[in-house]
Amino acid sequence: MVPDVVPEVPVTPRDAATVMLLRDGDAGTEVFLQRRVRGMAFAGGMTVFPGGGVDPRDADTSVAWTGPPPEWWAERFACPPELARALVCAAVRETFEESGVLLAGASDSVVVDTSPYAEARKALVAREVSLAQFLADEGLVLRADLLRPWANWVTPAEEPRRYDTRFFVAVLPIGQRADGWTTEASDAVWQSPAGALEDWREGRRLLMPPTWVTLTELAEFSGVADVLTASREVEKIIPKVVRDGNAVRVVLP
Repeated sequence: MVPDVVPEVPVTPRDAATVMLLRDGDAGTEVFLQRRVRGMAFAGGMTVFPGGGVDPRDADTSVAWTGPPPEWWAERFACPPELARALVCAAVRETFEESGVLLAGASDSVVVDTSPYAEARKALVAREVSLAQFLADEGLVLRADLLRPWANWVTPAEEPRRYDTRFFVAVLPIGQRADGWTTEASDAVWQSPAGALEDWREGRRLLMPPTWVTLTELAEFSGVADVLTASREVEKIIPKVVRDGNAVRVVLP
């Protein structure tokens, strides 16, 4: 239940990262979507991109890393380098945990077959190992160069559970496949942004404002290459919840 007014002291948003996995389909760009299990404390039943909250261990400076350094990401997301490092690590970790796609490799390569890391994936989900430990044990390097910054959405101040989420885009690595093997999702699918939006308008999907806005943006591109080269200025977006009688509307700034 959304409160009628903004709390005197709004809940501090938890830092989070989400990744829009893309691939080129027969009819253009496709994005990987998961429907969250109904009854979950946050966004139950909603269709979302893989992602989640930052783990304190995501800030581990021992993570083997190639690509733009934390300082570069800090400029794009207007945050300290320490947080920027954690956000990129969370993006890679959550993507692997929730979809099985691993944005890492040996030096300048990218993993083609992720099946040998199935047990490590389970251990990451159970928080038995950190991303840094997993990569070190497997001799892998995080590929920050496979990610692009896209947006920054913050849950409205009226909400009791809030996230400060940085959105990334990444292309599905050659040879890898995205799956729905996560207890947090009831189904998973590759779909065109336009198709997902049509499902939303027809009531077949539930989308939160950040998701439908982002899908609308992605629908404007003809292919993955155009998305990756798009010029983006990331600004923090904080929607406002407005109650109109018995109805609740979300107003974008």
